[in-house]
Amino acid sequence: MNDKPAGKGLITVAAQELSDNQVITLSLAGRKLDKKDLFGKSDPFLEFYKPGDDGKWMLVHRTEVIKYTLDPVWKPFTVPLVSLCDGDVEKPIQVMCYDYDNDGGHDFIGEFQTSVSQMCEARDGVPLEFECINPKKQRKKKNYKNSGIIILRSCEINRDYSFLDYILGGCQLMFTVGIDFTASNGNPLDPSSLHYINPMGTNEYLSAIWAVGQIIQDYDSDKMFPALGFGAQLPPDWKVSHEFAINFNPTNPFCSGVDGIAQAYSACLPHIRFYGPTNFSPIVNHVARFAAQATQQQTATQYFILLIITDGVISDMEETRHAVVQASKLPMSIIIVGVGNADFAAMEFLDGDSRTLRSHTGEEAARDIVQFVPFREFRNAAKETLAKAVLAELPQQVVQYFKHKNLPPTHSEPA
Repeated sequence: MNDKPAGKGLITVAAQELSDNQVITLSLAGRKLDKKDLFGKSDPFLEFYKPGDDGKWMLVHRTEVIKYTLDPVWKPFTVPLVSLCDGDVEKPIQVMCYDYDNDGGHDFIGEFQTSVSQMCEARDGVPLEFECINPKKQRKKKNYKNSGIIILRSCEINRDYSFLDYILGGCQLMFTVGIDFTASNGNPLDPSSLHYINPMGTNEYLSAIWAVGQIIQDYDSDKMFPALGFGAQLPPDWKVSHEFAINFNPTNPFCSGVDGIAQAYSACLPHIRFYGPTNFSPIVNHVARFAAQATQQQTATQYFILLIITDGVISDMEETRHAVVQASKLPMSIIIVGVGNADFAAMEFLDGDSRTLRSHTGEEAARDIVQFVPFREFRNAAKETLAKAVLAELPQQVVQYFKHKNLPPTHSEPA
C-alpha cells in the first residue's frame, strides 16, 4: 500500500464507496403463470419497484422476457443494494409480473410484495415461493387462488469491490515498460528519428513513459520498475534481443521511478544497434511468467501492467495473439502506445474493444486486457489527457480479474 496519500479527498471517496458497495444477486423462476396470449402461452417478465420519497413506486429493475412459457426461468441478475432498497433491508419491494406485447401494452399477470430481509431466507436448495396475485381477478372470482407462483431460487448479498477498494486494500500494480528499438524508428542521431532526443531533452518515447509512468508509480510503494527493450542488436556479440534490460543488468532490470527509466533509456541509446523484427510475444510472455506466479495469491496482492511503446507493425502477430490470449487468464493488462505515423491496424486488432480476440488456434481471450492509444492524437494535448486515455480501461480490468477469481482485497471488511 502507498506510504503517502495519492491525492486529497481520496479517502472520503473510499468511505462513500465502502458503505454503498453491497450488491444483491437474485435467481427467479415462475410456475403455472396465467396464460395471456390467445394462440400461445405467455411471454413473462418481472419488474421490481421500491417506494420513492414522494410515496410513488419507482422502477428499479426489469428482467428479460422469456418467450412462450408459463414456467419461465430468468437469468440471475445483480443490482446494487442501495438501488433496490436504499440499503434498508426491511423496505417493501413490489414485484410485478407481465406478459410482454410488441405494441408495449403489456398484460398484467400478477404482483406480490416482499423485502430484502425476507428474500434472504432463500438459499440454494431452499427456495422461497410467492403467490402472484391479480387483485381484479381476486375481487371477481370467489375461488381465485393466484395467477401463478414466482419462485426465488437463491438470494445472495456480496461486497462489490471497486478498483479503489483493491488499491487501498494493498494491491500492488507491478509496472513493466517495453521499448521498441527496431530500425524502422530511424537512427537516433537523426532529428527525423522517433528516438532522437531533441534540445528540450525529450522525444515521443520519453513523453509516453512520463505520462503513463507518473500515474502508475503512485500505486507502487517501492517504485522500482523493470524496463526492457526489444528489436535491437546488443554488444559485445551484436545478437538480436527481444527482451533485454535497458540498464544492461539482466539480473536486476529495475529502474528507480520514472526518472530512472528515462535515464536508463537515454543512456542505452548510443550502445545498441537498431534492428528488427518487431516481435511483441517475448516481452508479453516475459511479464506473463511473473503474473502466472501471482495466480497463487489468496487475496488481491499483485497485478501486472506491461506498457509497450512502439512505432508500428508487429512481425510476430500469431505468436503475439497467442501470448495475449494466454495472458488474459492472468492478473495482467497490456497498454500499447503507438508513436509516429505508422499504420496501427494490428494494434487496434489486439485491443479487443470491438470483437473478442482469438489466438491462431481459435482460443478466445478470457477478457479484454489490451488498451491501444495512438500517441499522435495526443501530441498537443495536456499530459493528463494522454494518461487518462491510456489508463481508461485499467481499473475495470483489475476489478474484473479479481472478481472472476473471487479474490477480496488483502485488507477488507467482511461484507
